[in-house]
Amino acid sequence: MFKINTMNGHERMSTQDLLLAIEGAVRAGETEFEIAASGQHDIGGPLWNQAGKKLVFHVTNAGQRVGSMCLPNTEIMVDGPASADVGWLNAGGVITIKGDAGDTAGHCSAGGKIFIGGRAGTRSGSLMKHDPLYEEPELWILKNTGSFSFEFMGGGRAVVCGYDSEEFDSVLGERPCVGMVGGVVYARGPIADYPKDIKCTELNQEDIAFLKTGLDLFLAKIERPELKSELSVWEDWKKLRPLTFEEKNAKPAGRVTIKDFRLQEWVKGGIFSDVAMDDFAVHNTISTGLYRLRVPSWDNGKYAAPCEFSCPTGIPTQLRYELIRQGRLDEALDLELQYTPFPGSVCGSVCPNPCMEGCTRGTIDEAIQIGQLGFLSALRPVAPPAKKTDKKIGVIGGGVAGLSAAWQLARKGHNVTVYDDGEKIGGKLEQVIPRGRLPHELLEAELKRIEAVGVRFVTSCRVDKAVFTKIREENDAVIVATGGHKPRYFQWEGKELLTMGLDFLKKVNRGEKPSVGKQVVVIGCGNSGMDTCRAAFDMGAESVVAVDVQKPAAFKEEIEYVESRGGKLVWPFVTERITRDGVYANDGRFIEADEVIVSIGEEPVLDYLPEDDSIEKFRGSWLVPSTKDKSILKGVFAAGDVIKPGRLTDAIGDGIKAAYYANQYVMKEDYVPFPEKEKIPGDRLSKAYFEKCHHCELGDPQDDHARCVSCGNCRDCKMCLESCPEKAISRVENEDGSWRYVSDSERCIGCGICAGVCPCGVWSINDNPEPIKMYRTYIK
Repeated sequence: MFKINTMNGHERMSTQDLLLAIEGAVRAGETEFEIAASGQHDIGGPLWNQAGKKLVFHVTNAGQRVGSMCLPNTEIMVDGPASADVGWLNAGGVITIKGDAGDTAGHCSAGGKIFIGGRAGTRSGSLMKHDPLYEEPELWILKNTGSFSFEFMGGGRAVVCGYDSEEFDSVLGERPCVGMVGGVVYARGPIADYPKDIKCTELNQEDIAFLKTGLDLFLAKIERPELKSELSVWEDWKKLRPLTFEEKNAKPAGRVTIKDFRLQEWVKGGIFSDVAMDDFAVHNTISTGLYRLRVPSWDNGKYAAPCEFSCPTGIPTQLRYELIRQGRLDEALDLELQYTPFPGSVCGSVCPNPCMEGCTRGTIDEAIQIGQLGFLSALRPVAPPAKKTDKKIGVIGGGVAGLSAAWQLARKGHNVTVYDDGEKIGGKLEQVIPRGRLPHELLEAELKRIEAVGVRFVTSCRVDKAVFTKIREENDAVIVATGGHKPRYFQWEGKELLTMGLDFLKKVNRGEKPSVGKQVVVIGCGNSGMDTCRAAFDMGAESVVAVDVQKPAAFKEEIEYVESRGGKLVWPFVTERITRDGVYANDGRFIEADEVIVSIGEEPVLDYLPEDDSIEKFRGSWLVPSTKDKSILKGVFAAGDVIKPGRLTDAIGDGIKAAYYANQYVMKEDYVPFPEKEKIPGDRLSKAYFEKCHHCELGDPQDDHARCVSCGNCRDCKMCLESCPEKAISRVENEDGSWRYVSDSERCIGCGICAGVCPCGVWSINDNPEPIKMYRTYIK
């Protein structure tokens, strides 16, 4: 037995320390407790023994809420009285108070039994309730209660024996059973008053049988068995219960119902009879068909998942995982190639994966492995289009944006030629991105796949105004995607000493192995700055310091790589001048260097475009496609860094849009804006469905189909099908193996459970507009 005395001389143990001591003893396997309390709260619950053994507490001098939230298989015996809230929220324990109990004894109890061997205070038994799946709660009181007893009682049974209560006008106090909607109260002795919606009756045989059985246990618990004969005179007892719905709504004889009044009096001969064309049909609040208050809709694919919305390329990862879920891995891997020709070089290698930053699963444990999934599509072959058109499209610029547009157009059957001034195609993927970040063999394989679908590459082609005019004449449409290749820098003092980061990286990737200083300062802490730092180390620099005016914007892993090689990042650092000895900041700080490389971005070179006032530019450098079809000239479209600086995934997305409008143009189709989806609102998703399978140990990326929330897209979990109370939902399988869920309007009551349980936010529930439309039509 675990014994504890909560007084040590004049020092009283706190409630928290006492409860922690009890919990520790329970975990250690103790099952019987003797507690000499000194008014501490909440003794006895909620506790349980892991082996299923019964917990027994013997308590003296208990404080408030003794036995609060007490669980089944727990028994508490209190010698003497106890203060307020005995058995508050009792969920199954047996609690015995051998003396009086304070106010709100049994308050909110939902299970178990509470025995009080004296009086109970105000609002005792209030808010008692009963879940029909479990045994109903019981509250036994030997004497009487204070006022407002059994207020808002919703279930269970209460017994007030009225012993030693002759001096009171009512054994239930004043205003008992106010708001009572369920349960039963048995009382022995006078009852002064009770509400009109409470019925007081004599006991029937079932009531007597319950009291006989329970009385023996009650008197034994409070150690007063000698009172049995006195309390067993059943004629002294009354039973109080709330009126049933039918009893409350019984209509007095002679009263005209609203329906009868409408049929017989209101319209017939009334002052509005000429305009009130009532069909006299009465529609219940819960209706089907036309008169539902709300109607559901299965909005599969209406919204973009956060991953898809956050991806400038627009890759629907949730659909890829749905295909994998169906066992169609090859189709899932091919799906990405409908959006990008660079699943390995960009998505799986150098992309920061904003899709993963937006991933809903990332708010539960770890984001879905979208980048790694993209890498699985890197080497998949793609067949050329089965049908070719006679349309010719020229793409100026062999970087990511131009190749993205070429990929889309070639797969539609058009004849596409890509012109680039480099010796090799690939833009910055080929010329700038360090080989350590992007394996060259992977890039070459993906470029060959672009050629395999029919794209023709023309390299070492310097496009000037004359060449541009010729390309435009020879093609039905042209896409301008020459990127940004003019390094940007400020007019610092000593700017002539700078090395341009873009030129430096191009030389490195061409294998020229440019010489570099021993102590290098790189101006710029973005991704291109980190690439420059990496390349400087590769070319022999002994120390590299990158500076920036703001917090570094490079990817975390790129910064970590540079720091792992001994590089340092300094910010905020506002460059003022460059000397042969190093770099000075505007606050006087100096960083020694024998070479300073600037890498703060580039702007496009557009000198090949015609002098045309209709071509809009931002700050004289970047194109502004202001027409609705995003063209800059008739039949000429733009994509990538010629519009604005961006990430490689932004360039791919720009290429997709440029190809979309170019295809409309050459096919002479009516203008239709590029389809954009709204991001699914977060409150439509039921993340709790996925939190129950918390999982952080990541395996193969294709196995993440079990973790993917499938935001806005049906994962065929059938929860709506199984949860609909009216069986109004059915699953229909389409010929192609896909499916849809349909709600039968003649069975649906518009309860909204389908929308509430859908973990993916596919179902919507909206106000029913049909009755409103009918009304508006009628009043016209």
